[in-house]
Order: sequence, then structure tokens, then C-alpha cells
Amino acid sequence: MTKFDRVLAELRDCTLCAEYLPLGPRPVVRGTPKAKLLIISQAPGTKVHNTGISFNDRSGDRLREWLGIDRDTFYDESRIAIMPMGACYPGANAKGGDLPPRKECAPIWHPRLLPLFANVELTLLVGSYAVNHYLKNRKATLSETVESWSAYGPKFMPLPHPSWRNTGWLKKNPWFAADLLPVLRKRVQKLI
Repeated sequence: MTKFDRVLAELRDCTLCAEYLPLGPRPVVRGTPKAKLLIISQAPGTKVHNTGISFNDRSGDRLREWLGIDRDTFYDESRIAIMPMGACYPGANAKGGDLPPRKECAPIWHPRLLPLFANVELTLLVGSYAVNHYLKNRKATLSETVESWSAYGPKFMPLPHPSWRNTGWLKKNPWFAADLLPVLRKRVQKLI
């Protein structure tokens, strides 16, 4: 067993936050050390928790559309790794959305796992939790940070969460589809 396999197995067996997780622990992380694209996302939703497959929901459909790739390519762990800020479903809030990722997860697991993704050339920071954690020089808002995406390359590219809840944001910010997505798709195609 490699060091990567050991760390991934330990993460998948993690129960640190079990008492706070309404559906119990089920860490969902994907990838191999060969992956060149890393997606750092928020936390699994209920569909992802139930299936154990990252982005196996409408948000995933939108994200794959943004990337310009199909499901088979997206789930090829030798090409794309997916590591959320919180590896388990955190529960729902009063408005029907998901709670924030558990704060214990990323500080414990990301420093152990990230160095083992040694071939990653581009990390997509999907949503405010990933952006706030990894971009110390971010702008005041997520919108401003995403609009300034080129300032964080070539290592990082900040993105909004691909949730259906952000449909209004996408309509108000046509530059995202016109300017950012073509560059993102070109970089993804080059990497995979």
C-alpha cells in the first residue's frame, strides 16, 4: 500500500465529526496521484452522500458543462481529483440548503493529501469556502474574486458553486460564460 492509499483509506475511515453529521460519516474524495486537475469543492450533498460519487447531482451536471467534459472523463480519477473542504454531508440549514462544511476537515486532511497529488497543474476552487481557505489575496466578495480569476493563475482558478441556486448570479454576470469558461475549457482539455 502506498502512502497515498494509506492517507486516503484513513480519510475514508474518519469519524472525527460523526456526532455532528445527521447521516453519519461517509467521506467522499476521489483521485489518484496521476491527476493533473484538482477540484476543491464545498461538501457533499445528500445525493452524493447516498451514492458516494462526487458531484453526482445537478451541480455536477453544471460543473461538467462548465468544464466541457463528459461524465466518463470527469470520473476518471487518473485525470481529475476531487477533494471537498468537508468530506462528509454536513446537514441542512433552515432554508433548505446545506450547512457549511465542517471546519475540522480541511485543516486535518488537506495538508496530508494535497502533497500526494504531486502532478496537479490546476486547482479549481469551487465556491466561497474553498476560495476563502486557499486564496489569501482574494477580493472582498466571491464575485469580485471570480471576476479577477486570471490573477490567481496558473495554479488556481476560483469558481462560483455550480448550484442551481446560483442561476441568478450567472445571468447577472455574463462575463463568466463569455470570458472565463472558454479559458477554463481550454486549460482542462490541455490537462486531460
